[in-house]
Amino acid sequence: MNILQMFSYPFMQRALIAGVLVSLCAALLGVPLVLKRYSMIGDGLSHVSFGALAIAVALGVTPLYFSIPVVILAAFFLLRMASHPHWNSDAAIAAVSASALAIGILVISRTTGMTTDVDNYMFGSVLAMTKGDVALSVILSVTVLALYLLFYHQIFAVTFDETFARATGTKAQLINSVIAVLTAVTVVIGMRMMGALLISSLIIFPALTAMRICRSFKGVVICSAVVSVVCFVIGMAASYAFELPSGAAIVIVNIIAFASFSFAALLKKRA
Repeated sequence: MNILQMFSYPFMQRALIAGVLVSLCAALLGVPLVLKRYSMIGDGLSHVSFGALAIAVALGVTPLYFSIPVVILAAFFLLRMASHPHWNSDAAIAAVSASALAIGILVISRTTGMTTDVDNYMFGSVLAMTKGDVALSVILSVTVLALYLLFYHQIFAVTFDETFARATGTKAQLINSVIAVLTAVTVVIGMRMMGALLISSLIIFPALTAMRICRSFKGVVICSAVVSVVCFVIGMAASYAFELPSGAAIVIVNIIAFASFSFAALLKKRA
């Protein structure tokens, strides 16, 4: 089968355009999230997005437009819970994640049932990507990338030493909020293609993979971005060639990349 042929199909072109941008956003945000031990926030927000899309489908409104503000509010709520002395980040994310998932399942069971649209949002589908989805994804992804670059130095400072960053005048709470909002937007725009249950892998795996061989923050960020985009393209090609679910194929390629980089790091250490 000619892999290059896949670029001739409009639905694959739409998926590749949106997917490369979402992969970039997820990889860049994954680095500070993993280093700050907030790596599971993507998983928590993906479950919130599932609950939001279930409500949106039940109400008959566009899921993306409904989910974005809901998931952003959830991101702020998670930050507040995580900073509360009686909670920790893992417990906060677990509580919100389970609650949102339960609400989504209840709403679906009492209204539309497991329709094709809900299934596409849960597990992802390149065929479900419309021109409107791609246009919205491009606009939001470019916005996320621009804000990340704008606040890059503050994100670096808050990631490695939040106390020192506060002492030097950095508004750490604002930067943490920016990271949370950007993550929320990335999760929502990525769930159409990757699925709400798999989008968090785009945030976690590229950062973990890059950390196997890179030591500087800048090096990890660049390597993570490259790995994420390459894994996405290979995963899409595998999905097309072998008729696999796109989201699952991309995750498997990321796992292989992580294992390969880990093995390379082990060999380098023993050399």
